[in-house]
Amino acid sequence: MKSIIYTRALFSGMAGLSLSVFGQQAAKPNIIFILCDDMGYGDLGCYGQPYIATPNIDRMAAEGMRFTQAYAGSPVSAPSRATLMTGQHTGHTHVRGNKEYWTDRSVQYGVCTEYRVTGQEPYTTDHRILPEIMKDNGYTTGMFGKWAGGYEGSRSTPDKRGVDEYYGYICQYMAHKYYPNFLNRYSPRRGDTETIRLELTQNTQYSDGATADDYRNRTQYSGDLIHREALDWLDLQTPDRPFYGFFTYTLPHAELYQPNDSILQAYENMFCDDKDFAGVGRYHATKRVHAQFAAMITRLDAYVGEILAKLKEKGLDENTLVIFSSDNGPHEEGGADPTFFGRDGKLKGLKRSCHEGGIRVPFIVRWPGKVGAGVVNDHQLAFYDIMPTFCDLIGVDNYVERYRNATLGEADYFDGISFAPTLLGQEAQQQDHDYLYWEFHETNQLAVRKGDWKLIVKSGNCELYNLADDLHEDHNVAAQYPDKVKELKQVIKEQHTTSPVAQFNNLTLPSFD
Repeated sequence: MKSIIYTRALFSGMAGLSLSVFGQQAAKPNIIFILCDDMGYGDLGCYGQPYIATPNIDRMAAEGMRFTQAYAGSPVSAPSRATLMTGQHTGHTHVRGNKEYWTDRSVQYGVCTEYRVTGQEPYTTDHRILPEIMKDNGYTTGMFGKWAGGYEGSRSTPDKRGVDEYYGYICQYMAHKYYPNFLNRYSPRRGDTETIRLELTQNTQYSDGATADDYRNRTQYSGDLIHREALDWLDLQTPDRPFYGFFTYTLPHAELYQPNDSILQAYENMFCDDKDFAGVGRYHATKRVHAQFAAMITRLDAYVGEILAKLKEKGLDENTLVIFSSDNGPHEEGGADPTFFGRDGKLKGLKRSCHEGGIRVPFIVRWPGKVGAGVVNDHQLAFYDIMPTFCDLIGVDNYVERYRNATLGEADYFDGISFAPTLLGQEAQQQDHDYLYWEFHETNQLAVRKGDWKLIVKSGNCELYNLADDLHEDHNVAAQYPDKVKELKQVIKEQHTTSPVAQFNNLTLPSFD
């Protein structure tokens, strides 16, 4: 049987304004975007998860708007985050996959001094990213957690891309572990002039071997360290200057390791069919993986509760828009078992899949007095809609013309559509997407959604689904609707561009008749 205990306390009408009136009359809103890592659509209580306690996030949904058709930008981390940062879909973004920059991948993971660089493909400097736009419009910007937009010392590190203060993992591959040898920081108030590496000296005195018992003696847990820095930064904010916080927590991916505290202990004997993980490669052996996973999500929920409580404590609650989401669908690494919790939320596919389970994500928006409470909304949005939405809310008119690279012209793409009208109760003014678009070279998949029709292309082969009556994508109806297939293939033909990074071009396009 599956049961649940939660051991932390909960944290203790429509505005009726048009967008233009809001921009003219209201102070610029503070914005916090909480992005977790590999949480599936069905992992939260408010999305139907019965076995994992998420009272703070559930309360956030009850006090705000919960979206049922929100999509990540990609089925894996780096390109998904890139779509959020750039306002571009993955047919146009520079970063389209998890390209790593390590001098020697054969060297043992996690040692503090062995790599000349660590990180992923940098965002191009030819295109403005979201923190730069926020800063350009008077916002203090802070980012805490996974960067995934460049390697150490590259052209694209937080200090170079509009982030005033940063703490976390520059290298997302290193973020697979929660007791690392080092994290990165950029904090001018502490004397930093660039993004630096901070050794976690209590951790480094113990081995990080794949099966080493020493690893269990490490105490510097990255989740808590990152969260504490985020709260400290939030505590510095005042009502006289708007702020944008991007809190990119690495929970619940991927290592099933965390402090043995009351949150974990509450779950340890709750699942009679729990199991152990023997350890594979970079992942250490773990006891009771279901308890570990459930506790990891509840721990993340506690972080969210503390953020909301801090906003109330400082009197910033009513003028702060808070968004919670996940970067892609659920994973099955390090012993995680998505099927045990029914984590696909009745959706087919996991991380790395362009089926709904790999890209449809939880998405909750809370903004007291502006966003209606307890609203469930089926508007179709994707991560590349975040940039235009924020620009609308902070009063940036014609953001495309303002921030488009003049040299590139229309080749500097902006693919998003603002969903601010939906948030502010002005749905009659809401523009809908003609289509949503994804491509992912690592599994050779592309996908287009237009209305209820969904085309998935796997290694050049087309599958067509009608999500209105086949949400689980079980019935491929491509043979019955060839004209619809042709119509959606035309979207791919128009939207796919060749990447300047050779690794991101490993796609087999469908035939274009």
